[in-house]
Amino acid sequence: MSSRFRITGLTTTIYKSGEKYDVIVIGGGPAGLTAALYSARYGFKTIIVTKLVGGAVSEAPLVDDYPGIPDIPGNDLVDRFVKHVKKYNVPIVIDEVINLVKKPEEKTWCVELRSGGSICGYAIIIAVGSEKRKLNVPGEKELTGKGVSYCATCDGPLFKDKIVAVVGGGNAAFTSALYLAKIASHVYLIHRRSEFRAFNVYVETARSNPKITILTNTIIKEIIGKNHLEAIRILNTESNKEEILKIDGLFIEIGLEPPVEFFRRIGLETDETGRARVNIDRSTNLPGIFVAGDAAGGPYKYRFEQIITAAADGAIAADAACKYICALKGPSST
Repeated sequence: MSSRFRITGLTTTIYKSGEKYDVIVIGGGPAGLTAALYSARYGFKTIIVTKLVGGAVSEAPLVDDYPGIPDIPGNDLVDRFVKHVKKYNVPIVIDEVINLVKKPEEKTWCVELRSGGSICGYAIIIAVGSEKRKLNVPGEKELTGKGVSYCATCDGPLFKDKIVAVVGGGNAAFTSALYLAKIASHVYLIHRRSEFRAFNVYVETARSNPKITILTNTIIKEIIGKNHLEAIRILNTESNKEEILKIDGLFIEIGLEPPVEFFRRIGLETDETGRARVNIDRSTNLPGIFVAGDAAGGPYKYRFEQIITAAADGAIAADAACKYICALKGPSST
């Protein structure tokens, strides 16, 4: 069995089901792409399997904290990452990993894919990041794609000269609000607390923008609309006052959730946040399995979810994975 997958116009990747690799990287964000780059440069046969090339970075309106590349749209930065990886002929398969199966007799792990195929490797680097967290309020599920969005870059242009709201208090919420202010007629930024997790530069820039209104100590109780979003019901937790805010679009940026169910299904130990518990070299309780990026946790992982720290995590995991393979196969493995 062979399958074809196209990568954002770059190349067509072909893989054979059951084919064996040295390193299989699961995830195509900064951590995964960097891990693949390092292992390929070390001379190890490497492949990437990912649902989305670029991960969350591809949805970032603007990246200004990656050294040497200021003021770059997220998609453009992802393109640079991908082109660097493709320089080393690393195939990128667009698919979803549904299970990992250990093959002790071959000293490998086999990655089972949603499409029905499988790929085997001596080391697996899981760099899947996290999924967008939901508000879990009435109307959210029904109106997703009908005014409710989790990606300002993707859907922002649909709300030109309209009124929108962004929920959240971190960098993602503020950068989304600043991006939307260039498109929409007005932007409400809604946060449940009075203080923000976002960098001060983003907060002050938003506060000085006349098209942005910041509502603190405010939560969304309900998302209202029939065939499309019409309004939201909000509650000020200080005054206990509710009101209906008429908007055309709602962008939810309240953080990320790790794939805890997947981790537990394959037997990975997790920490209290649901992230994989990793050692200092990003190895796990399962020999041959490494976790890098936002999905990694535990006492040895300093959590600072940035592109540069995810990339560094990928490099560390790749180095450790390659040393693991050398010990497994002998020094002639490279």
